[in-house]
Amino acid sequence: MVAKKTPLSVSTKTGDQGQSGLITGKRLPKDHPVFAAVGSLDELNSWLGLIVVQLHTEFETYGKHLQTIQETLFYVGAECAGSEKVQLKDSHLQQLEKWSETLQHSMAENWHTQFVLPGGTELGAYLDIARSVCRRAERDAVGLSAELELRPVVLKYLNRLSDYLYVLRCKVNQAVAHKEKFFEATD
Repeated sequence: MVAKKTPLSVSTKTGDQGQSGLITGKRLPKDHPVFAAVGSLDELNSWLGLIVVQLHTEFETYGKHLQTIQETLFYVGAECAGSEKVQLKDSHLQQLEKWSETLQHSMAENWHTQFVLPGGTELGAYLDIARSVCRRAERDAVGLSAELELRPVVLKYLNRLSDYLYVLRCKVNQAVAHKEKFFEATD
């Protein structure tokens, strides 16, 4: 007779009292700034996952970029959690900046001269949400940096990532010839 394997449980029950553990072994209250930052990064990564599955053949390259970014966000999260072994590399930031610059050069002239209303297309709206969550993750990381010294590359990466997501949003809307709605201040 073959012995039945006991399934692995994801419930450790160690957080039932409102604390959670970091990779370093340190336990902190679940409302600690580190968990706000890591939680925002997790939410951002989830939105990026949704966007990746929505990208069609014409945007396949950007889907690959976003998957690379998803992996990179684990490095960002590890740094926010205090890991000394797993760290974001300067090359991650440089790659993101290169992708953003290439995207910007592919855009129509004067594409960024006005504020656009979020959305436009379904994919554009998803990218706007991801950009907004990225901005929150950046704010959470800044807040965390008051307690845990984060290397400058972490904050730079999150700042550049929100820029990249905005440009990508504009690119996908432009690619389907969506006519953007612009913010116009009224007196």
